[in-house]
Amino acid sequence: MPKETMTSRERVLKALNHQVPDRVPIDLGGNQTGIHKFAYEALLAHLGLSENVEIMDAVQQLARPSETVLEHFHVDTRYIAAGAASGFDGKITTEMRDGMLWHDLVDEFGVRWSMPEAHPMYMDISYSPLAHASLEDVREYPFPRGDDPGRFEGLRERALALRRDTPYAVVSGISGVIYEICWYMRGLEAWFMDMMTAPEFCEALLDQTCKFWMDWFRVFLDEVGDLVDVIMIGDDLAGQTGPLFNPDIYRSLVKPRHKKLVQYIRSRTKAKIWYHTCGACLPFIPDLLDNGIDILNPVQISAANMEPARLKETFGDVLSFWGGGINAQHELPRVSPDAVREAVRKNMEIFKPGGGYIFNSVHNIQAGVPGENIAALYAAAYRYGFYE
Repeated sequence: MPKETMTSRERVLKALNHQVPDRVPIDLGGNQTGIHKFAYEALLAHLGLSENVEIMDAVQQLARPSETVLEHFHVDTRYIAAGAASGFDGKITTEMRDGMLWHDLVDEFGVRWSMPEAHPMYMDISYSPLAHASLEDVREYPFPRGDDPGRFEGLRERALALRRDTPYAVVSGISGVIYEICWYMRGLEAWFMDMMTAPEFCEALLDQTCKFWMDWFRVFLDEVGDLVDVIMIGDDLAGQTGPLFNPDIYRSLVKPRHKKLVQYIRSRTKAKIWYHTCGACLPFIPDLLDNGIDILNPVQISAANMEPARLKETFGDVLSFWGGGINAQHELPRVSPDAVREAVRKNMEIFKPGGGYIFNSVHNIQAGVPGENIAALYAAAYRYGFYE
């Protein structure tokens, strides 16, 4: 086995600068590159480890991987996130509805997320506060403050500790969710109808979410803009077969706000900016590059026109790929560990040349994935990731 010659931070930054590091960097533990609690429990059992499983994302029911697991799999990233506003409760409550016990979380925007006790897999939206709103309702709605100082208490100290005391690349938690919050608040079907029929309504709501994130980033970058290596933003724009909505609507309504935010971030920090969108997002990639992003995640290689070779050949010199290590829907949960290793080897051969690649699965590792397959995934990433 070849030997490492770089620290994790050096390795990640070299790869993201489209240079060849000693090996492909490995990632695990973020809001879009994480692991479901049940998959994590299966992994712990496979590794023979006994840990208390901490939930780091209640909606997605993601576990926070321990330092033992991260070190075992040679993970090169560590995540740091701001918190909630001062005075925000954020506690999960329980309520009986329709003869079932539900776990409910109301977020800062007034959206209620719910998970049934009988099937504790994820939280889904069960109440959208602007479902029946008018334009005037949007203008009068009590949106949360992005720059509430409580969000950032202790953030710099935690980031400094990671920067000073560890060799890892420092990555932010998810942020910059301008478009998705709109449909959380409005409801997905109603929001898509609004985009076709009520652009003024959409612009009013998008302006509010954009303002929230502009205010948020002003303070976040004051605090840690000099300490983070990668900033994660994102909004899902595509589904399995193509865009969720007409790209022309994206360009007229959503892109101006995306670009405003990305360009502001770029003006304040040297950190690389990753953009998260699932699905067949090929038609949007030129727009995302024009906005100013550096990285695409999660690289859903099973979606239409998202073949690794096509992506690498077309955009590999200007865009880094973060994910795409295996078909997470049809291979990772279902095939043998040997087949997992072969899939990683094949995709690594395509994405790896010339740098510009950070290894992970496609999105979060879901419940039902065998522990041995997860272990094979990361062992193969390390084995096949070394450059000659």
